[in-house]
Amino acid sequence: MSTVLVPFLSFNGRVCFKINCSLIMNVNCMCQANAIISKLQTTTNQQRVDEPTILIAADTVVVYEGVIREKPTSKEEARQFLKDYSGRHAATVGSVLVTNLKTGLRKGDSDRVEIYFNEIPDEIIEKLVDEGITLNVAGGLIIEHPLVLPFVKEVVGTTDSVMGLPKALTEKLLKEAL
Repeated sequence: MSTVLVPFLSFNGRVCFKINCSLIMNVNCMCQANAIISKLQTTTNQQRVDEPTILIAADTVVVYEGVIREKPTSKEEARQFLKDYSGRHAATVGSVLVTNLKTGLRKGDSDRVEIYFNEIPDEIIEKLVDEGITLNVAGGLIIEHPLVLPFVKEVVGTTDSVMGLPKALTEKLLKEAL
């Protein structure tokens, strides 16, 4: 699978260099895990357990034409995202970090999925935006939705990864962390 590079720094509107999107997502998961671990360590009533305790941090973004898209901030932005995908394709990049809290061992990796769309009619886009569901997902992308599914031409990868947690990758990392 090819690496998704996204513009990272621009000068006068020109990209100076690009960064690996998977790297950004892996660092994001590490920050999430560190914040949770920090809160756990400051909890006064935390009981020590002899059994392994596992923390899973995961996050997914959509990449469209080299730009990272998180959750839309408005219905207008969600509408534009969906119109952009119509007849085109987007990718999701998801990262998972598994931390064994007993040993401190961390295992992480990322997963990329390409999604190709047929033309999505404006009335379908409007129904999705009116539902509000597109505001709750990265890039407003919800391929498992019954209104969207008929317009998904091809998914190169797994739907569970698009939905936010690649099952096979998570299982692999869990085994490695234990």
